[in-house]
Amino acid sequence: MSDQRIAVLGAGANGASIGADLIAAGRDVTLIEQWPSHVEAMRADGLRILSDAGELHVRPRVIHLCEVAELTEDFDVVLMLVKAYDSRWAAQLIEPHLASDGLLAGVQNGMTTSIVRDVVGARRTVGSVIECSATMTEPGIVHRHTGVDRSWYAVGEVHGGREGGAAEVGELLATSGTVATFDDIESAKWMKLVSNCTLLVTSAILGLPMLDALALPGYREVMVAAGNEALAVGQALGHTVLPIFGLQPQEIADPERVVDIMTDKLFAGFVVPGATTTVLQDWRKDRRSEAGELNGHVDAEGARLGIPTPVNTRVVELARRIERREAVPDVAHLDALRDALA
Repeated sequence: MSDQRIAVLGAGANGASIGADLIAAGRDVTLIEQWPSHVEAMRADGLRILSDAGELHVRPRVIHLCEVAELTEDFDVVLMLVKAYDSRWAAQLIEPHLASDGLLAGVQNGMTTSIVRDVVGARRTVGSVIECSATMTEPGIVHRHTGVDRSWYAVGEVHGGREGGAAEVGELLATSGTVATFDDIESAKWMKLVSNCTLLVTSAILGLPMLDALALPGYREVMVAAGNEALAVGQALGHTVLPIFGLQPQEIADPERVVDIMTDKLFAGFVVPGATTTVLQDWRKDRRSEAGELNGHVDAEGARLGIPTPVNTRVVELARRIERREAVPDVAHLDALRDALA
C-alpha cells in the first residue's frame, strides 16, 4: 500500500539505510531520531548513504524524539531500530501514534518481540530479524557495508498477530534487502542471537574489525563455543534450529555443525574488510552497547536453567569492565576469552 504512513523509529546507521531505501522507492516515510546533530544535518543537507553501489542522497522528513508529542496523525507501520535496551520506552513513546490497525516491528538484535507485544498488543506486533552492516560516525552520512543485494531480513507473525501483517512489513523491508518469512519468528530471532553471540561482542572486546579478529589464532574457537552455548540455551527454552541467512535445511541438520556453518555463511555473505561491529562502534563513542542483551541474555538464561555458559559469562565480564572504563578493547583479551573454553 503506497499510501501507508511509515515511521522509522531510530535513524542510526541501519535505520537511516532502510529509511533512505523506502524514500527512494517513493514511500511516505518519517524518520524519528534522538541525536540532535543528526536530525539537524538531515534537515539541512539531506541523508547520504554511501556504499559500493554509489551514493544514495535523499531528503527525508525527520523529527526529533521530543517532537513525537506534536504528531497529529497516526502511522500505519513503524519500523523500530533503536538499541535493544531502549525497546520498551521507545515502543511506549510511539504507541499513541500507531494506528489502531497499525503494525510495529522491532527490526533489531536481541529478543525484543515480546516487549513490543507487551506494549502495543499482539495484533499490532510483527517479529523481525536484521542482518545489515553499516557505520555512522558523522551526522547525516552513513557508510553502508552491505548494500541491498547483501542485506537480509526475516519477518513473522506472533501468536495472536494479524494475518498478513508479516507480509506487509516484509514488503517494506524488501526495498532494502532480501526478506525471508518464518512461522516461528522467535526461533529465527534466537538463531540470530546465536550468531550475534559469536561475533559482535567478542570481536569488539579485541578492538578489531570482524575479519581481522577472525584471522587471530584461537579466535574462531571462542566464537563457535559462544555460539554453541547460545544454541544449547535456546533449545532448552524450546526454540527450534532454523536456517537463517539463506542457509539450506540440510546445512542445519547436524546440531554440532550449525554454528560453524552459520559462521562461514555470515563471513562469506555479510562481512566486509574493515567493518566493525555495532558494539565496538558504541564503545568508541563512549556509549553503552547491547552486550547485556546478547551474550548477557544467554548468560542469564543459562544460569536460570542450570546450563553452563562459561564463554558467554567471560564475554559479559570483559564487556562490563570496558563499559565501566576499567579496561579498553584490546587483542590481549583473547587469552582471557580462550581461558573460558571448556
